[in-house]
Amino acid sequence: MDLEAEAAWLLLVVTLPTQGATARMRIWRALKARGCAALRDGAYLLPAGADRDEALQRLAAECEAEGGSAWVMAVQPRSEDEALAFQSLFDRAEDYAALAKSWQQANRTLASLALPELARLQRRLQREYEALRTIDFFPSEASVDAEVRWGDLNRRIDSVLSPGEPHETQGAVPRLDARQYQGRLWATRRRLWVDRVASAWLIRRFIDRKATFRWLAAPSDCPKKALGFDFDGAAFTHVGDRVTFETLLSSFGLDGDAGLQRLAALVHQLDVGGEPVPEAGGFEAILAGARERLPDDDALLAEMTPVLDSLYAHFERAAARARSSGP
Repeated sequence: MDLEAEAAWLLLVVTLPTQGATARMRIWRALKARGCAALRDGAYLLPAGADRDEALQRLAAECEAEGGSAWVMAVQPRSEDEALAFQSLFDRAEDYAALAKSWQQANRTLASLALPELARLQRRLQREYEALRTIDFFPSEASVDAEVRWGDLNRRIDSVLSPGEPHETQGAVPRLDARQYQGRLWATRRRLWVDRVASAWLIRRFIDRKATFRWLAAPSDCPKKALGFDFDGAAFTHVGDRVTFETLLSSFGLDGDAGLQRLAALVHQLDVGGEPVPEAGGFEAILAGARERLPDDDALLAEMTPVLDSLYAHFERAAARARSSGP
């Protein structure tokens, strides 16, 4: 190992007043979230990096604001053995093992959870996994194994949440003329969930007001004359990072509507994850309850149409207020 070429490590040395228990806990949690290794009480090590340096400097300033003292220093290992000893402090194998155990426990409960609970479980596990990956500075076989395990569990959850969920496709989304798509038969997978019910609403509300729908037991049942959506091989499906609702917006020139864009963000978050939308949890709960209560997808779409109308009106007003209060 070329020690001269090795990047320095960062060392944060802090002291805090003994009476500042709340501040001590807050700073300790921040250090843990950043993946710092404790050499001893008040001395914390991190691999060098501009973002990590900035984070430690902010923590040092916070310590000083609480009446303590703090120093951020660059340190260099004196030998290859010492460098390896530093690196061993960041072995995440036990953390990945704990995650894997929690995934095994979660896997046993998948079939018994209601859809909103299952979706929330998936998002929580995703956050935990991403948080660990962020502080895994020296990936090993444990991280590779965890990636495989997480992929397997995620696919199982997706298969329960939405059987036949489409895979992402690549390419441009062509702009279409809605006048050529009137009075058509549209088809998607039955047992509607977020993207499909929102897309069906969008089609009938903004694209084809005389649309009729066929709910498919399997994508292979799609009639040749039907316009399929939200399944592999459909006319309208996931393209790049767009979910089907967003693909439809782009296809028919509706992506300039601020209310629909906000609704699209909600659908995107609930379907594939993303930036949180405050109204998402309520919509998900209403949809899950309606699915349990109603006998078929025609009834479900009829039930959810006024809900989506109201959400759209809400987002329209919010967008209008934002425009009026702008510069």
